[in-house]
Amino acid sequence: MSFQLRRVQRLGGASLLLLGAAATSAFAQEPAQAPAQDKSSTEIPAVTVTAPSPIVRRAVVPTRKPVRVARGANTRNRERAADAAPATAAPAAAPQQGVLPIVTNQFATVTVVPNEEIRREGGGQLGDLLFSKPGITGSSFAPGASSRPIIRGLDVNRVGIVENGTNANGASDLGEDHFVPIDPLATNQVEVVRGPAALRYGSTSIGGVVSATNSRIPDAMPACAPSFQTYGLPTKAPLATAETSPCVTAETRTAFSSVDRGVESGVLLDTSGGNFAFHADAYGRTTSDYSIPSYPYLNDQSRPVNGRQPNSATRSDGASIGGSYFFQGGYIGASITQNDSLYHIPGIDGADHNTRIDAHQTKINVKGEYHPDAAAIDAVRFWAGATDYRHNEIGLADPADPNSDGVRQTFTNKEQEIRTEVQLMPFNARFAEVTTALGFQVGHQELTAPSPDNPGTLFNGLWDPNNSTRVAAYAFNEFKFTEATRAQIAGRIEHVELHGTTPDFPADYLPDGTPQAAIARNPSFTPKSGSIGLLQDLPGGMVGSITAQYVERAPKAAELFSRGGHDATATFDIGNPNLTIETAKSVELGVRRATGPFRFEATVYYTHFDNFIYRRLTGVMCDDDFASCGTPGAELNQAVYSQRNANFRGGEFQSQLDVGAFQGGIWGIENQLDFVRATFSDGTNVPRIPPLRMGGGLFWRDDNWLMRVNLLHAFAQDNVAVIAETPTAGYNLLKAEVSYKTKLDRNWFGAREMMAGIVGNNLLNENIRNSVSYTKDEVLMPGIGVRAFANFKF
Repeated sequence: MSFQLRRVQRLGGASLLLLGAAATSAFAQEPAQAPAQDKSSTEIPAVTVTAPSPIVRRAVVPTRKPVRVARGANTRNRERAADAAPATAAPAAAPQQGVLPIVTNQFATVTVVPNEEIRREGGGQLGDLLFSKPGITGSSFAPGASSRPIIRGLDVNRVGIVENGTNANGASDLGEDHFVPIDPLATNQVEVVRGPAALRYGSTSIGGVVSATNSRIPDAMPACAPSFQTYGLPTKAPLATAETSPCVTAETRTAFSSVDRGVESGVLLDTSGGNFAFHADAYGRTTSDYSIPSYPYLNDQSRPVNGRQPNSATRSDGASIGGSYFFQGGYIGASITQNDSLYHIPGIDGADHNTRIDAHQTKINVKGEYHPDAAAIDAVRFWAGATDYRHNEIGLADPADPNSDGVRQTFTNKEQEIRTEVQLMPFNARFAEVTTALGFQVGHQELTAPSPDNPGTLFNGLWDPNNSTRVAAYAFNEFKFTEATRAQIAGRIEHVELHGTTPDFPADYLPDGTPQAAIARNPSFTPKSGSIGLLQDLPGGMVGSITAQYVERAPKAAELFSRGGHDATATFDIGNPNLTIETAKSVELGVRRATGPFRFEATVYYTHFDNFIYRRLTGVMCDDDFASCGTPGAELNQAVYSQRNANFRGGEFQSQLDVGAFQGGIWGIENQLDFVRATFSDGTNVPRIPPLRMGGGLFWRDDNWLMRVNLLHAFAQDNVAVIAETPTAGYNLLKAEVSYKTKLDRNWFGAREMMAGIVGNNLLNENIRNSVSYTKDEVLMPGIGVRAFANFKF
């Protein structure tokens, strides 16, 4: 047993004992019924998530309109409408901000980042936003510009990223220097499914999925105009349009940050007329090189640095327009979105060559939902998306010649996807109420990566043009045995066909020692996956869960066909067209509590991978081709895509305890703990794994104010790969925030609601290096900084 694992057991055990004592006290002191005006009682917000499962319960419908049932509607439709949205229920008071959102009704482990938290935290990338969440971090290749979420030590080809139900696409899974084309500035909620989410989204989500949602395709009328509820109505009933008068709502989102002299701003508009709802948004941000606590380069002390991370400036902007048509029983809508980003790549090589990436993505999305007047079908939902992505990697061919600036590499990705799901009406199977959802998914992707530096050669870019097609079908079945006991069984079958070309590989560079000719390759795979889960209500308002999954993943094109230098990872990548299906066998146990003064979530998991695909560093250095490998002065680590068995085990804990009333609000404590240990079958370490982290803090909140201070400590990461990975020092990340939210008098300047605040980051000005980043020995995370933000709703 390693020192760090013993340390986990000691620290984790002590933390859990302490928290268990706090929980016992909280359960004992919790009143049977809180007084109506007691400010110390916490109203728990209802957490609505859509990513983990295609089965949507109709207890609460995500709209703000009463249900109208036309004359002549049959009794069944009246019952469905009443179940869908009880119009007589009194509206709940707005929950206080800062309450820890815990999801207890899903079989997967889900982390939710609601809108208000996104506004407070900010961040230019999803990896930045999720950096400190238990079990989640970011790749931090270029902080603020390119940071992809990493879940339980798994990233890139094992973590899916979706926006409004379709893949985010882009090229962030093809290189850690590539940005994720989803900006938190235009996002309303983020859901992270920790653990395998491949059953719904595909084998590239074998480690989890990050789902971002916004209002670009409206699924409800704007809140300013009462309107009819379309769910559950008979299809032949006339539209009730008397209350659908045109209205417009608007929101502005603005922030300033000191550490990078950053400015960001966004405007969102929603309007409606008749049976139509429309949305438009536009945003932009710009930052300079960010401040750092000390000298960033561990292995080179000769370069001038003036208190800022060289070559780390960013600029990004985007815009979207969309609309939906509402009809009896559902809606259909579409949007078009443009994302543009120009950002610099920090690090020695990036600074020397003035490397930057100029990226552009155009994406068209369509989605809809229909609730037919049928005895067997509850809902039909579909999503479709088409993406055209391109970015140029620009820099100096010769650092000493400013006239050599130009495009060094280009990536393009054209991708299309369609996903349809049918949720059946629940039926009584005597032993349980059974609800089934069936899904079908198809996708196509075309990739190129040409390099103008090597035209007409075998090494013209990272790979030759290639394409892949995926077709899948899946089914989810939920069994409600009693109100307290539920189960889920799900399965998926997927067929993947890839078409690409590999170059001549000398025998020395392949695992089997056989030379490989440059021929077209057309591998195909049929991954099959399944899962079973159980949810059980426990005493004290807790919910326990156990899930087991068997998930298969097909290799991606980059793993099969790469054959050249990859500056992002400083590797000379050698694909392996003989890779086979990767298999993960997982089991996960969890206990959660979402109500009362003590809210918490505790999870432990174990995953065994057969044929785990990874970049195997050989210790040989290369430049641009095979002939350069092993020559003195070469700068790229030779990396061969290989397969080995591996084991991942770990756990996460987070909690929030309302201690009591103070100055008309509630004060309390919160803490968190997460760790993951990953080894190959021979006991050596899987590379780039996050360290053990634990932390906690104090908070105070009332209906308007939220004040919080939190310290997260990351221990040193000494469990590193045998070749070409260095240990990472620990750090303390201290944050503090104050925010204020209130309703406004429209006579002031037209705004009806405001939220504003100040957030301090890395207040100890510590040297923070992210152990999962390829550039951690050359790139420090931002130093001490203050972010001020203000959001207005009109």
